[in-house]
Amino acid sequence: MEERLLHPADGNSTSRQFGGAAPFFVGLVVALIFGWWAFPGMLFSEQEQPINFSHKVHIQDAEMECSACHYFREDGTFAGLPTTESCAECHSDEPLGEDPEEARFIKEYVETGKEVKWHVYQKQPDNVFFSHAAHSLESCNNCHDFSEVELCSQCHIDVANMDKAPTYYENKLTTYSKQTMKMWQCERCHAHPEHYGVTRSSNACFVCHK
Repeated sequence: MEERLLHPADGNSTSRQFGGAAPFFVGLVVALIFGWWAFPGMLFSEQEQPINFSHKVHIQDAEMECSACHYFREDGTFAGLPTTESCAECHSDEPLGEDPEEARFIKEYVETGKEVKWHVYQKQPDNVFFSHAAHSLESCNNCHDFSEVELCSQCHIDVANMDKAPTYYENKLTTYSKQTMKMWQCERCHAHPEHYGVTRSSNACFVCHK
C-alpha cells in the first residue's frame, strides 16, 4: 500500500490560504466598527434649541395639554409649532417664573415679534404626507385608551417630563433629524393585521409619499 508523503509545499499552501484570508477578516472587523460606531458620529452634528424650553413646566406644573401649543387650524390643517404671538398670550411683559430662559424669550422674541427658529425633530421630506387629523385622539381611542400625551408619544419623543429640550442631531448630508419618525414606526400600526379591520388604511406607497 502506497503512503502519501506530506510535501513541504502543502504546508506552505495552507499557510498562504490563511494568510490571504486574514486581511479580509481584519478589514471586515474594522469596517463594522467604523460603520456602527465611528461613522454615525461623523455623520451627525449636535445642535441645541434656540431656547431651552421646558415641557415639564408647561405640562405638569401649568397642567397644559399638547394641543394648547400644537393645535389644528380652523381649516383642519395642523399648525405644528406655536408662533411667538401665540406664546405671548401667556408670556407677555413679565416672566411668570424664575427661569432666565423665559426672560430671554420675552426680550429677544416677544418684544421684537421675532419667530423662534426651532429645530424640528420630526422634519420630513417634502414628498412625505402625514395627516394629524387621521391620527387624532378621537380616532385612535375608538380602540385604545390614550391620554393626549400618550398618543403624541407614540410617534414623537416623550418630552412631557423633560426640563430641557433634547439635543437635536442633524444629518450633515440630508439636513434631516436623526430623531425623525421612521417608516418601521408607521408599520407598527399600519402593518398590524389586527388593525386593518378598524382603520381600513392602505399600505400603498402613494398614500404617504406624494
